[in-house]
Amino acid sequence: MTLDSLPLIEPGRLRLNIQVPMRDGVNLSADIWLPPTSLGVGPWPVLLLRTIYDNQEARYIEWARQFTARGYAVVMQDCRGRGDSDGDWEPYVCELYDGFDTHEWIGEQSWCDGNIGTFGLSYPGFTQTLPATLRSKYLKAVAPIASQQDNYGHHRVNGVIHHNVSFAFLNMLGRSMQYESLKHFDQDTLFFALPLDTAMEEVSTAHPYYAGIIAHEQYDEWWSSYSLRDKYDQVDIPSYFITGWFDSLSNENFKLFNGWRKNARSEDARKKTKLLVGPWSHQIAPWGRVPMGENGEYADRTFGKQALSDVIEIHMHWYDQQLKGIDTGIDDEAPIRLFVMGANEWHDEYEWPLARTEWTKYYLHSYGDAESDGGLLSVEAPSTEEPVDRFTYEPSNPVASLGSQYQTFDFCGPHDRSKLQQRDDVLTFTTAPLAEDTEVTGPIRATIWASSDAIDTDFTAALTDVEPDGKAIALCEGIVRARFRNGTDNPEMITPGDIYEFGIDMWNTSNMFKKGHSIRVEISSSNFPRYNRNLNTGNPIATDTEIRTANQTLYHGVENPSHLTLPIIPR
Repeated sequence: MTLDSLPLIEPGRLRLNIQVPMRDGVNLSADIWLPPTSLGVGPWPVLLLRTIYDNQEARYIEWARQFTARGYAVVMQDCRGRGDSDGDWEPYVCELYDGFDTHEWIGEQSWCDGNIGTFGLSYPGFTQTLPATLRSKYLKAVAPIASQQDNYGHHRVNGVIHHNVSFAFLNMLGRSMQYESLKHFDQDTLFFALPLDTAMEEVSTAHPYYAGIIAHEQYDEWWSSYSLRDKYDQVDIPSYFITGWFDSLSNENFKLFNGWRKNARSEDARKKTKLLVGPWSHQIAPWGRVPMGENGEYADRTFGKQALSDVIEIHMHWYDQQLKGIDTGIDDEAPIRLFVMGANEWHDEYEWPLARTEWTKYYLHSYGDAESDGGLLSVEAPSTEEPVDRFTYEPSNPVASLGSQYQTFDFCGPHDRSKLQQRDDVLTFTTAPLAEDTEVTGPIRATIWASSDAIDTDFTAALTDVEPDGKAIALCEGIVRARFRNGTDNPEMITPGDIYEFGIDMWNTSNMFKKGHSIRVEISSSNFPRYNRNLNTGNPIATDTEIRTANQTLYHGVENPSHLTLPIIPR
């Protein structure tokens, strides 16, 4: 859809390429949509989109048309250095003052009634939250979809490079009218390129952002310069956070919600802040680039029509209350609304993690054959020492990323991992078929004791729901880099052969494991290209080109009780 293909727009109700001045003299381009004259002469509350992608993106044009029909003016602006806007784009950092200056400019226009809200997903989610810390008197609420607290939890995950996400971001850096000469590269051909710090030079040196991701292993000023983690007390408006269980930014949204809900400047902002989590991914959602099917289906699991949500109604339910003062009831609703997969129903909740959670350890057991026949996952703690499990990790042949929160169109979400789990370098531990439905809702964590003959390596874990037909549906996963096992501020190599305890943060999920299904955890050493490969050398990650094989040993027994901690919700 383009503007030319739209039905006739009422004269004077759409204004293109309006120049919005910033404090440094740079002008940013905005399109302004006004409600039809049948709704009066205004002024109106305003909904603002600030985007790096295209302020004439078909998805948002349709949103704008529906918002204006509901009595809102809409402003859709190209961020600095993007589209028709002037200036140089400094990813994320420039959005603080540009966002605030835009709020102030809109608030002073004759068609604005002094109330501004915001919308948009992914990067346009971040352009909503960061400038909220400057507290324009016109900004009354925000509604970011798939946003982040900062990129250290998005482009770096516990120090590990979120490889696919970082490359994908580099892939779109040149998508601007100002950088048409840059090559739009085929990222699949570059995932294996080494060293990482120069891999991007094959396509572009126009933006230093990717180089910064590679260079800054620790959370330092480069990351904190635009982070929200220490700025929640500077916001005094409520936020409606929206994400999906399979979103590559889902973990960040729980940080945002808890940070805003607990630490916002005013009680009103804290009390009214909400979180909505559906069975969606970053790309596949009712409003995604790939819309969900009419029955809420992915390739390997269907969630039903109840998984579909109307994005316009979600925003109107929120903004009619916050901007127009209409009692929609949302302020009295539970702060969290979650879709419980498997049960395929919505639940209202009041805190995260849920207060009634029964934290339950499921222990890993085997006869040393978890790479072939598979091991046992059980609430019974080990009473003796058990045979160890061994596998070999070869970085030139990593375990492929599939499902969970992997950010791709074709491979994200509840995919069947059963074939991958047959690899020799993947250990599996599975419960007996469940005697009753079992709800798991909350943060997931694996704790393993392991050793390696390398001085640095990775360990990964994935949670899957095993159906009676053998499908192993991916839910969530995590990774730990040995050198960062004690945190990224204290990198330390391991001693070959020594046994270490590793904690693996597997993010969050909500799933009803149905009667007859089984719970399975898989353990390996790679998840590629979602995460960059550990080359097992201990060399600097950015410049390393040497590849070594690592022989891994997993322990489970009385002395080393490797286990999965699940948040069981009593029924």
